[in-house]
Amino acid sequence: MIQAIYIAPKPGAAQQAMNNIDVIAGKGILGDRNYDQHRWHGQNITLVEIENIQNFDQQYQQHLTLDATRRNLITKGVALNELIGQTFFIGSTKLIGTERCEPCLAFSQQLASDTVSKQQVFDAFTSKAGIRATILSDGVITMGMPITVNNAKS
Repeated sequence: MIQAIYIAPKPGAAQQAMNNIDVIAGKGILGDRNYDQHRWHGQNITLVEIENIQNFDQQYQQHLTLDATRRNLITKGVALNELIGQTFFIGSTKLIGTERCEPCLAFSQQLASDTVSKQQVFDAFTSKAGIRATILSDGVITMGMPITVNNAKS
């Protein structure tokens, strides 16, 4: 299920919470910094599990805001890494998971604090920082929408 939606209009700009987003096949989210960008595979949209953010918070006594990871969609109840190479639906919008969106230096710097090092952030989020996906059909994604994989809703 979609728990939160964020876009940033330009690289480095603050993330903006959205109730819904318009998505275009092969291009991404209208109004997002990565719209129609093709520097890497799966640049259309990024997703991360709220459970992984909460586990990090608990392990390191942090209180990350959901926009801190700079992922577009915060999900709940679905193992995103299992969607790599799989088609899935958010509402009626069809996507395919393309690759893990592993933590990079910018991600680690963004989440580091006085009590948590960049290396600890990197280690904690390796294989848990979400996935990239390619949008296969135009649509609207709204908060609360289920993620459907093989006819099972999450």
